[in-house]
Amino acid sequence: MSKLAFISFTLFVFLQSLFAQIEIEDINATAENNLTQTQPPAEIIQPKVLYLSYIYTPKRVIKGEVFKITLKTLPVIENFDDIIYNFSDGRDIKLLTEKPYREEDGRYFYDTFYFQATGLHVKIPNVIANILTNTDETYRPTTLLGKEIDTISLHPREDFCNIIAKDFLIKKYKTTVYDNKHNIVLFSAEAKQTILADFHLKNIFAEGFESITDTIENSKMIYYAVIDNDKENLVFTYFNIDKNDFVKLAIPIIVEDDSVATQSDINPHDQSKQKIKIIIAISIITLGLILFLLRRRIFYLLLVIIPAIYLIILMSKQQEICIKQNSKIRILPLYNSTIFEITQQRMYLKKVGSTKNFTKVEFKNNKIGWISNEDLCSN
Repeated sequence: MSKLAFISFTLFVFLQSLFAQIEIEDINATAENNLTQTQPPAEIIQPKVLYLSYIYTPKRVIKGEVFKITLKTLPVIENFDDIIYNFSDGRDIKLLTEKPYREEDGRYFYDTFYFQATGLHVKIPNVIANILTNTDETYRPTTLLGKEIDTISLHPREDFCNIIAKDFLIKKYKTTVYDNKHNIVLFSAEAKQTILADFHLKNIFAEGFESITDTIENSKMIYYAVIDNDKENLVFTYFNIDKNDFVKLAIPIIVEDDSVATQSDINPHDQSKQKIKIIIAISIITLGLILFLLRRRIFYLLLVIIPAIYLIILMSKQQEICIKQNSKIRILPLYNSTIFEITQQRMYLKKVGSTKNFTKVEFKNNKIGWISNEDLCSN
């Protein structure tokens, strides 16, 4: 009996030890499996293939100034499509060029970006450069940290036109009558490293852009200003970056009969020729009357009748013309010119000039405007 009990006890201990060992192995296997599932894979280090540095940054900028930074970029791989830049963490600054102005020199790229200072605490943003390839291979972005730039604010004169530029040139100008109190000055201008859309004159009756092209390095505009007719010059100043000073510009006011000849389609007909024709017709009529009174021959009446008929026809062209309802009256003979009035009803206005596609009319208040020939009642 005691022998049987001993065997049973021994068997119990063996089985308990066996089950315990199996349980430990299951726990270890489960833990190892969980560890394998939760542990992240080893990080794949992408190679660096771009090296960046500043080749030019300004030491000081003016609030409102357009300035440039130039980056020197060296790619260490040969086969790629482009270099893409992104900017972050800038301050008091506005990016004006999404794509750089690029120059290549061997393996180096010199990429220039333009910014505008919008405040007094300018900080160039961080530059993040990525290389773009036509393969699935990716490379580590390269970051060039931005830096702060000393910034000042101008104390402009009263005649400051709100332009800070490397250069500002008046190319063409012309003045014509606007109404009985004002003249209108139209001029074309070119400027470098600025935003011409910021152009503004103070203390004038009206102003606006007829056309504008802002390309940073060489901007162009056609601009009009309606000014008091007692002014002898249109004077304003801009700030020249290179000279570090205000530069005065003056446009002499010389009033002409018709509008500006800055574009080929707005050249007016020469009204002086018409005046000469009227003088010649009157002279012939006068001569014919004198000869008829002296010699009493009907032949000399022809020297009166024919020029008189011609003079009547010529003078009739200066009479009032009919303008359709809802016609647009423009400041200049251009389809994209500023519209200052729309006729509420059919009107009869005095014709004072014409171009290829427009007629110059005068209102009863002596205001001058241009109307498309399509808006004449006869069309």
